[in-house]
Amino acid sequence: MLVPRSLAGQRLDRAVALLLNVSRAQATGLVSDGRVKVDGVAVRIRHQPLREGQHLEVTLPGRPAALAPDPSVPYDVVLEDPDLLVIDKPPGVSVHPGAGQASGTLVHGLLARYPELAELPSAGAGDPSRPGIVHRIDRDTSGLLVVARTPAAYHALRQAIDEHRVERTYLALVHGQPEDRGLVDAPIGRSLRHPDRMAVQAGGRPSRSWFEVLARYDEPRSLALLRVTLETGRTHQIRVHMAAIGHPVVGDRRYGRAGDQRILGAARQWLHASELALAHPADSRPFWAKSPLPADLRAVLEACR
Repeated sequence: MLVPRSLAGQRLDRAVALLLNVSRAQATGLVSDGRVKVDGVAVRIRHQPLREGQHLEVTLPGRPAALAPDPSVPYDVVLEDPDLLVIDKPPGVSVHPGAGQASGTLVHGLLARYPELAELPSAGAGDPSRPGIVHRIDRDTSGLLVVARTPAAYHALRQAIDEHRVERTYLALVHGQPEDRGLVDAPIGRSLRHPDRMAVQAGGRPSRSWFEVLARYDEPRSLALLRVTLETGRTHQIRVHMAAIGHPVVGDRRYGRAGDQRILGAARQWLHASELALAHPADSRPFWAKSPLPADLRAVLEACR
């Protein structure tokens, strides 16, 4: 369709949301997935303004195939009640299906043990490809995440996350010697130079990471162990923020430094979602969970001094 005068100057994501009668989040997802073309070119910058007369084309995704439960997917259940689960995810497991990952995800494993999760999307609670998932951690990051088991819990947990009432704390080993404690307050968005990466940029979403140094090391490199608390939860937030201030996460192949595996034995990014604290969605009682440091990350620390 041609962009009418009434939408001239509107952001791309807002225009798509208005035209398709979908939420802004769904429109943003279509843009991020490259499903929106302006004058024949896929545009991934959601805040790009439109001009009258431009040709706008949106390709809608097909109905997702039913997810096949997979009992072989590894994970630990830290807490389980009728409303939610707290899961300790091992490294190497993606949270949900995505580009290049159609099977073997945490979602497939959860459905094998909790088949009722598959009914949540039909009740208006989340995406069919990620039933029960209210937040995620990277494939090669280990640690805690919370999963909703009912529609009410899903909406309550999503609201709590959006309002920054879920405290997510990570342990991160980084290069260099940052100050004892600090705040990285820098917006994050899709990199304009590398579409498969995120970056600090003026047009990104507000992003805040608090950190404090727990330990410092001189050998085999200058390193620091950090406790990082997220105020927001953007894609790759800690990895992008720490790289932006000159202290990339050890073992991070996308935003970090070369040679970590050879020198430190860090086969993945040294990042662990260690603590999770929130108010229970059913009765607001506080609860807290902690995950022990995995053996591979402990081994890297033991090699440092």
